[in-house]
Amino acid sequence: MQFWVVQGLNSLALGGLLFLLASGFSLIFGLMRLANLTHGAMFMLGAYIGAGLMRSVDGVSLWVAAIAGGLGVALFGWVLERFILRRLPDNPLGQVLVTLGVAFIIADACLLIWGGDPIPIPAPSYLARPLFVGGFAFPAYRLVVVLIALAAAAGLYVMIERTRLGAMIRAGVDDMQMARAVGIPVSRLFSIVFCLGAGIAGAGGVLAGPILSAYPGLDADMLPLALIVVILGGIGSLMGAFVGSFIIGIIYTFGTALLPDLAYIILFLPMIVVIAFRPQGLFGHVSA
Repeated sequence: MQFWVVQGLNSLALGGLLFLLASGFSLIFGLMRLANLTHGAMFMLGAYIGAGLMRSVDGVSLWVAAIAGGLGVALFGWVLERFILRRLPDNPLGQVLVTLGVAFIIADACLLIWGGDPIPIPAPSYLARPLFVGGFAFPAYRLVVVLIALAAAAGLYVMIERTRLGAMIRAGVDDMQMARAVGIPVSRLFSIVFCLGAGIAGAGGVLAGPILSAYPGLDADMLPLALIVVILGGIGSLMGAFVGSFIIGIIYTFGTALLPDLAYIILFLPMIVVIAFRPQGLFGHVSA
């Protein structure tokens, strides 16, 4: 019984981290039709910025480091979108190659600056004590990560469904050409969404630090999971990213624990089924 409870809570924590990564990735993919292969590297860059800040400045809390990591990665995302990707509007192959190349550059830069050893990021001391759930001890910080993911999902939902910016984003996702025709500043919208997605990924990388640490290869470990979440949930769908993140979190956690030799088969099989029978994803819209 303890195994199922602990692994279930672990899967929820992983699902929360995946949502922080995949929500911005899904919005960027849905609006810009851009498979941003730097997104995993942005997650890793945020983790390293947070770890470096906490190691070099005394008294910096995890929450301050997460804000700093998010803002730093958002700024990097703005530079990338404004000066590089905007020059490749109708060149999807060029966009993929450029974002892949930038991801490699980020990975090597992190290795050069912070070295090849994993850097642990400590959780706040008041969350170091375990919580007892049904008589079982469980790290309190992981439950806080789930709550943060829920709060982020609620905030993004309000922004997308209840604000003018969200209405423009939805219009751009549904019909980009019509959005341009009615005067929506799509280029500016691209920059806002790209920075937002990058910032969430950067902050998510810092928040993942107490669970995963900052280490070389973190980007390569997380990006495939984000891709699976987006394909499973539906491109451009916030609800799809939310539900898909927790589905993949459960599948990956229990698959690794129960059938480690078949973990990737179990992980990728739902994606293959969705592509074959519902290409738009569980919550995606059917293209006209």
